[in-house]
Amino acid sequence: MFIETEDTPNPATLKFLPGRDVVPNGTADFPRPELADASPLAKSLFALPGVARVFLAGDFITVTKADDADWASLRTQVLGAIMEHFMAGRPVLADDAVIADEEEENFDPADAETVAQIKDLLDTRVRPAVASDGGDIIFRGFRDGVVYLRMQGSCSGCPSSTATLKYGIENMLRHYVPDVVAVQPAD
Repeated sequence: MFIETEDTPNPATLKFLPGRDVVPNGTADFPRPELADASPLAKSLFALPGVARVFLAGDFITVTKADDADWASLRTQVLGAIMEHFMAGRPVLADDAVIADEEEENFDPADAETVAQIKDLLDTRVRPAVASDGGDIIFRGFRDGVVYLRMQGSCSGCPSSTATLKYGIENMLRHYVPDVVAVQPAD
């Protein structure tokens, strides 16, 4: 098994491509080890000293290291854990795992048409670019002209995520959707 590794814009995060499906539908973000019960793979990765976050997507895994960890040694350990997991035929997610984001979207039903436009632009123009960097972006709400988005994977905590939201995504949404006045990170 050959696993490709790619750098991401976030220096604390690497993207691992195992050459097979990881999560066929959706994504799964594990910002802390205690939240990884839904994924045997994420639990294996968190067992490595220095792993701070695990993000699973269609055909890739991103791993964020702790501040005191060093990629020089951790990269090899992560590659080994991913390879061992897939070679053993273990599932990525537990059978009863729910990977859908359980938070309600916050928007006025009267804005449903505007929200549909925003989501379409996010799905067709933003998410593919963010995925290529090892992350994802989730729509959380739209109130008073402000779009609320949650960054996941390598984008969460990335030094350039604020610039991405403000100068990239906000400018694009304001151009195509006149009702949008700003983009903010969802808390």
